[in-house]
Parts: sequence; C-alpha cells; structure tokens
Amino acid sequence: MFDVAEESRRSFLKHATTVTIGAFSLTILPSTLAEDEPQVTKPGQLPILGNPPAAGHGASPKPVYGFLIDTTRCTGAGKCLTACRVENKVPEGQSRTWVERYAHLKDGSVKVDLVPETGYAGSEIPPLDADDVLRAYFVPKLCNQCVEAPCNQVCPVHASIKSPEGIELIDTDRCIGCGYCVQACPYGIRFMNQDTGVADKCNWCYHRIMRNEQPACVEACPTGARVFGRLDDPESELAKRLATVPTEVLKQHLGTIPLTRYIGLCDEVT
Repeated sequence: MFDVAEESRRSFLKHATTVTIGAFSLTILPSTLAEDEPQVTKPGQLPILGNPPAAGHGASPKPVYGFLIDTTRCTGAGKCLTACRVENKVPEGQSRTWVERYAHLKDGSVKVDLVPETGYAGSEIPPLDADDVLRAYFVPKLCNQCVEAPCNQVCPVHASIKSPEGIELIDTDRCIGCGYCVQACPYGIRFMNQDTGVADKCNWCYHRIMRNEQPACVEACPTGARVFGRLDDPESELAKRLATVPTEVLKQHLGTIPLTRYIGLCDEVT
C-alpha cells in the first residue's frame, strides 16, 4: 500500500475492507460462454461483435478497436517492450506489456521464461538442448481490454473507466491507490505504479490512438506479430488478418470477452 498525502485517501484506506473483493468479483461476471466451449473465431468472423460490414461500406462512424497477437511471428526481439516503457514512462522493474517464451519438452513439461527488454537472443535465459524440445514459441502479454472487465466493476471511486471507443482506462486523478482493480484483473496486467502510487496498466497507447497513430509496441515490432486496428472496418489490416485464420483468447472460460486475440495460442498459455 502506498503512502498518500491527501486526508481523503488516508480516510478511505483506513476504513477499506479487503482486496479480496476483487477476486470475489470474478464469481459474479456474466457467464457469456460455456466453460467447455472454446472461444475460437472462424476465418471471416469477428469476435463477439459480429461480422464486419460488407465490402465497400467502409468503417462505421463509431470505431471498434481490437488487438491481435500472432505467436507464429513473434521472435522475442524485445523492441516492443522498450518502446512501451519509453512511450508511457513505465518505471524500471515494472511493465505494461511483457513477452514469455514457452518451451514444450519431450518429458511432458513446459518451461516458461520471461524475455528481457534486450530480447531473447543473447539473453541470460539458459539454452535448451534441441534434442529435448518438441516446440517453442513466444507469447506477448498486454491488457486484454475486456468487454466485461472485472477491474472496472470493483473500483470504489470509478477511476477505472471505459472510453467511448470501448478501451479500459484509469483516471489517475481519481484513483486512490487501493489496489482493488489490481487484484481483480485475472490476467495480472494491472500494477501499482511505484512512481505515482496509483494503478497503472496497458491502455493500447490510447493517446496515440486518438492521434490516429499505432500503439508504440505495434510500431516497434519488427515482424508484424502485433496488429492493432478497427474491428468494424473490413479494409483494416486487423480485420483482414482475422478473416484468414482462427483466433483464441486467454482464459476464455471467465467470460470477460477480451478484445485482444491470439493466433497460435496453446492450451498451456495462461
């Protein structure tokens, strides 16, 4: 818990109950998907939001944004991580996005390593014997921008808000640093910013989106593994990519309806 100067914050924290309310909120989320029914979109379908407009109609007046991670393209270069830190002034030791390397071994085990900002190549991650590895791949993690966001549901002062474009944001002027939303996020995305003392997370570089720019991590990715765009525009690169291959989401059984989707996501990834 962070020390806060304002009397109102001290008063609230003094009488706060427990952060377990965040975990409790997950039990009351709407059940939008059967637990045994994988949330996988077929080529040509957009997740949850329906099919795109017919070709030639263009984008709808109100944008609907989405994010796609292609694990088959990610090489663990780490450039996306540095770009995010610089763009959003993220403190050292904390991150809005990160990359994990998954290695499936022949003995049935799965080894997971955190890729440093300097990238996997030349890192201190212990090398694996190629004869012991069945397959290996990299999985970038970032805010899933859930339609039914549990972090939004538990904030006692309404500092967790949804933009008109459907992107989850944090009002840092209103946030009191209670940490409820951090506990409520089932993906471990939110954190308490050690410099500001309030909640922080990936917001898809909302300030850049409003300038019609790409998120910093997308712009920095050298392989096109990160794709951002409008779900409602059939001419966007995102819509075209989604129309060609099936996609998955993390922890689909929770029914949070993430707008961040993955290509090549394995069951072992959580």
